[in-house]
Amino acid sequence: MAVLLLALICVLALTIGAGSFHADRAGLLWRYALAWALFAAAAWALHKVPGREAAFLVVAGGIAVTATGLLAPPTTSTDSYRYAWDGRVQAAGVSPYDHAPADPALAPLRDRWLFPEGAGCDGPDRYPIPFRDGARSCTRINRPAVRTIYPPLAEAYFLAVHRLSPAGSRHKPFQIGGALLALGTSLALLTALRPTAPARAAWWAWCPAVPIEAVNNAHVDALGVLLTVIALITVSGHKVRGGLLLGAATAVKLLPAAVAPGMLSGLLSRGGPSGWRRALDASKVLGPALLVVALAYLPYVLASRESVLGYFFGYLNEEGYSDTGGDRRYAVLRLILPGSWALPAALAVLAATALLVLRRGDAHRPWRGALVVTGTAFLVFTPGYSWYALLVVALVALDGRWEWLGIPLAGAISYLSPGAAAYGVAALAVITGFVARGPFSAHGITPRTAAQRRRRAPK
Repeated sequence: MAVLLLALICVLALTIGAGSFHADRAGLLWRYALAWALFAAAAWALHKVPGREAAFLVVAGGIAVTATGLLAPPTTSTDSYRYAWDGRVQAAGVSPYDHAPADPALAPLRDRWLFPEGAGCDGPDRYPIPFRDGARSCTRINRPAVRTIYPPLAEAYFLAVHRLSPAGSRHKPFQIGGALLALGTSLALLTALRPTAPARAAWWAWCPAVPIEAVNNAHVDALGVLLTVIALITVSGHKVRGGLLLGAATAVKLLPAAVAPGMLSGLLSRGGPSGWRRALDASKVLGPALLVVALAYLPYVLASRESVLGYFFGYLNEEGYSDTGGDRRYAVLRLILPGSWALPAALAVLAATALLVLRRGDAHRPWRGALVVTGTAFLVFTPGYSWYALLVVALVALDGRWEWLGIPLAGAISYLSPGAAAYGVAALAVITGFVARGPFSAHGITPRTAAQRRRRAPK
C-alpha cells in the first residue's frame, strides 16, 4: 500500500509540474488516468490496514498528496486570478459586483502580474483588454469583460486571503488556503468515520481531484465542501446548526444547496411525523440556511450599484444549460432522448430523485440522500468543469458507495477531452451499483429501523 501511495504522490507531482494543459492535453489526460488508477489501488489496499494505523496513513498520506498541489502555479484553470482580483477590489472599498476587470475605472488597481503588457501577453491564458495609450495589454483573468459570478461568502474569503497575503505573493496564498481547507475536510471526514471506517477518509484525502482542483487551481469549492461536510455530520443531532452551515456553504458556491433533500431525508416517509411536525423539522434546517444566505448577501446589496448576481445568468447561457440544441450539457440524457427534451427531462429526474430521498432517505445518514441527489444532478446536467465534483468526492467518502467516484473522474476527462462517453460510463457504473447492492438494501437509501440499529450497536 505504501508503494502505491508513493507512486501516486510522484505521478501527481509530475502532473502538476507539467505546466499548462494547453501544451499537451493528451499527455495530461493519461497522467490523470494513471493517478486515478493508483489512487483506487491505494485506497482499496488501505481497507486491509487496522483502524489506528489506517487513520495515521490517511493523515500522513493526505498531507503529502495535498502538498503536491503547491508545486507549481495553477495548471488547468485561471479562476484563482479572479479571486485575487476580487479580493484586491474589495480591499480598495469597491464592490466586486459593480465592475468587470477590464473596466477602466479600476485601472489604478492593476499590476503587471494580473495585467501584463507587451511581451508578457504572449502565450496561453492571456486575455486582451484595451489600454489607454494604445500599448498592448492583457490580463490573466478569464472573462475580463464581465462582472464576477461568485456568491458573497466566497467574496468574503477572497478578501480575507488578500488581507492575509504578503505583498507580491501572487497565486500562492490561495493555493495554501486551498490546502488548509482540503486538510480540514480530511480531518472532519476522519473524525466522522473513525469509529467504523477510517480508511474511507482516504477517498477524499488521497483523491487526485483534491490536490489538482482544491490546491493547485485553488478553487473556492473547497470551502463549500468543508462547510457541507460539517453540516451533514451535524444536522442529525442539531438541525438548526446544520441549517446554518448549509446556508454558509451555499453562500460560498450555490451547488451545496443540492444536499438539502439529503438533510431532510425521510421527512415524507410513511409513519413519519405529522404534517405540522414535518413543517417544523424542515423549517429548522431550511430557515437558518435561508437566513444565512440572505444576511451574507445583504452587505453587498447595500454596497453595490449593480446586481449581486453578476454574470450568473450569462454564465448559464454561455455554458449551454439553457440551450436545448447544443451538445455540451445533458450529455447522458441526449444519448436516449431528443435534444429538445433534455432540459425538462433533467429537471423531472432531479425532482423525482429529491422526492425519493425525502420519502425513503435515511435521516441518520443524511449524506446518503445528499450523494444520490447531488450525483444525479451531475449525471443529468453533465457540467464541463471538473472542480464542481469535489463535493461528490467528499459525499462518497462519507457514504461509502465508491461507484459514484466515476462522476469526478468523468468530469476530469470531459474537461480535457469534451464528450458524452465519460459521463455515460459513470452513469452505467452508478446504475450497476444500485442493481448489485439492491436499491433498498442497507447500502441503498432505505433506512434501517431503530431496532436494527440497537441490535447492531456495539455493547
